[in-house]
Amino acid sequence: MTTTLRLVLRARSLDDTHGVAAAVAGLSREGDVIVLAGEMGSGKTAFAQGFGRALGVTEPITSPTFTLVHTYDAGGVTLHHADLYRLEHLSEVADLALAELAEFHGVVLVEWGDVVASTLGDHLAVELAQVTGDVAGRTLTVAAAGSSWARRWEALGAATQSWAA
Repeated sequence: MTTTLRLVLRARSLDDTHGVAAAVAGLSREGDVIVLAGEMGSGKTAFAQGFGRALGVTEPITSPTFTLVHTYDAGGVTLHHADLYRLEHLSEVADLALAELAEFHGVVLVEWGDVVASTLGDHLAVELAQVTGDVAGRTLTVAAAGSSWARRWEALGAATQSWAA
């Protein structure tokens, strides 16, 4: 029986979302793919901004909806930020060579990547959802796919403990 590694986190503000992203970035390494999923406006780009800042990206991080991939120098690693929202066919995703970008050139964040996550190999999936009601914010459900993040799971739990739902 396979155990699914999963964390449910609660971000009550934009700063919290950036904080969770920074905690993940602090454990990321060259070759990682992080899949960001969620409805429009759920915080995928906000997560990418916090992640990039934590890696050392100094330029503004914007959604690459129309260019498909933005690449940022983060000092010791390159951050590739992809957005698959506009793609209609799996072959278009293959043309982006996301796994190769991660393997040879850094860390890849993939917005709207949940549709193709099974083709990306080992990755960390982060699903963001808006929360409404008495306490607004967002829920982040984090899951490891493959052994790479499973080996860092305990450290990830410790790094994100203050946002545990």
